[in-house]
Amino acid sequence: MFAELFTPEQIAILTQIIFIDLVLAGDNAIIIGMVASKFPPDQRKKVIFWGIGGAVILRIILTLLTAYLLQITGLRLIGGLLLLYIVYKLYVDVIKGSQKQENINVDNSSFLKAIWTVLLADFTMSLDNVLGVAGAAGEHYYLLVFGLILSIIIMATAATLISRWIKKYKWIAWLGLLAILIVAVQLIYTDIKILLF
Repeated sequence: MFAELFTPEQIAILTQIIFIDLVLAGDNAIIIGMVASKFPPDQRKKVIFWGIGGAVILRIILTLLTAYLLQITGLRLIGGLLLLYIVYKLYVDVIKGSQKQENINVDNSSFLKAIWTVLLADFTMSLDNVLGVAGAAGEHYYLLVFGLILSIIIMATAATLISRWIKKYKWIAWLGLLAILIVAVQLIYTDIKILLF
């Protein structure tokens, strides 16, 4: 079984998952950091803890749901079209360099409102990451689990560093976008092939 882990197909899938995670997972932690920065240092740690904790739980639930839903004919087509939109959105945000910071309004008077802001951002941003990774992993469930763990590690530890790399080395962002685009086309093609033939 260990030898099977390193087939060319699985190495290609693993590479796709890593680049999808690099481009998408860092966003969550950047949002958490932005929200937390509005609070005094003692509360900042709590916002980061609960924000990352909530993101981890959301990611696990969404991964389990998405892996199941992508087995249903027709939903891969919808998932692929959603990923095409995400590719466009990321192209505008990451490649063209427009910032999403102005869309996030934080009321720093309320700790619970801050957590709610983080969880809402986590939900919308986790969905694209999970969909991309689940689409890339296909039926290789251990690679899906690897993608989930990797996205959590990136989100919890290396988000600021990754965002700096993406700004400095645009090719990382381009490779991430290409990986997501390939997954989107594969999902759409798989469902169209089933529906037409």
